[in-house]
Amino acid sequence: MKFGYRCIILTEESTFRMVLKKGSVVVMDAFYRETWAEIDVEAIFQNVNHVRELIPGHKMLMAVVKANAYGHGDKEVAEIALQAGADMLAVAFLDEAIALRKKGIKESILVLGAVPTLHIQTALEWDVTVTAYSKAWIEEAASILGENSQLHMHLKIDTGMGRLGIRTKEELHKTMKIIASHSGFVLDGVFTHFATADELNSSYFEEQYTFFEEMVGIVKEHNFTPPMIHCANSAALLRRPNDIFNGVRLGISMYGLSPSEELKEVLPIPLKQAFSLHSRIVHVKKVKKGSHISYGATYEAKEDEWIATIPVGYADGWIRKLSNFEVLVDGVKVPIVGRICMDQLMIKLPKMYKMGTKVTFIGKQKGAEITIDEVAKHLETINYEIPCMVAARVPRVYTRDSQHIDVNNYILR
Repeated sequence: MKFGYRCIILTEESTFRMVLKKGSVVVMDAFYRETWAEIDVEAIFQNVNHVRELIPGHKMLMAVVKANAYGHGDKEVAEIALQAGADMLAVAFLDEAIALRKKGIKESILVLGAVPTLHIQTALEWDVTVTAYSKAWIEEAASILGENSQLHMHLKIDTGMGRLGIRTKEELHKTMKIIASHSGFVLDGVFTHFATADELNSSYFEEQYTFFEEMVGIVKEHNFTPPMIHCANSAALLRRPNDIFNGVRLGISMYGLSPSEELKEVLPIPLKQAFSLHSRIVHVKKVKKGSHISYGATYEAKEDEWIATIPVGYADGWIRKLSNFEVLVDGVKVPIVGRICMDQLMIKLPKMYKMGTKVTFIGKQKGAEITIDEVAKHLETINYEIPCMVAARVPRVYTRDSQHIDVNNYILR
């Protein structure tokens, strides 16, 4: 698959000696630090493509690119997902949708979260589809919409998640009457969200699914047949591709991650992790037995040891709770020692390594690997959090077939 990216040469010795070829112009120094995240665009393309092949062709595929595409880069992932077969995009709030519009994305974008009625006019101006989630919201919107306005929206049903959405049949009937009475409302979709789709026990899932069917029936009773009815997130669409109505929302699995540990063994398609995180050694010293490292002097060398400094810290998202975790150097797992600082951390080396040696925090190196799931397990959290917590000050370098094809340095853009 060909992607419309520029060519980048990233030298092995140092990330700050970068050549960006753009037409006949050569631009140096796309970023200046020795830390970067790599996003495998081919992995994302294949993950989306596998899902596209899994679901029947007439069903719509919505690519979820909220939270800067789970830390992978909103515009870049949006373009890849659309090329791979996604029909539309979804974000969490209006600002994210506007950001995509400003970056040239023209396809339909749904805001999954609450858009205050105060900002309906802004949604109209940017051609963004919003979520209607209560009778009160619809009433306020109706009072604001002009006669010639056309507000595209999806109606959210709360079937048991307890977040946004209409919770009762009575409220839905009243809401549908208001929608029917106002020509400014364009009902493009109805949806819900499952609370336990990523668990093997499906009893609560079945309750939610049945209630959603009943609520969709009420919508149709009011002579509405929305083009898109969707209930399936990554977990639901992978487990039950035939029980997804006519649309799905692809989130975590687009990035190559299982919705939960439980589902790893029953996934119907292969997933390839797209995100990796790397840095380089910027300083090496040999410290004597008894020397202390970092804040609080919590680490004491048990013998003469090689200690390297790496320019990654909790301001980059590598939080202090990872102070006793590991990284890869020369294909070997080595420990982080001492407390992680805001901008730097230290590791213990088995031998002397030269400055500029690559260090991998997430990803593969010479046959060894640290996965996002391993980091999540250490932090006692879920894999969703890990790429999201890697800060925007870490440049994203986009790769295909191990070649660097584009870079996004959020600080300098």
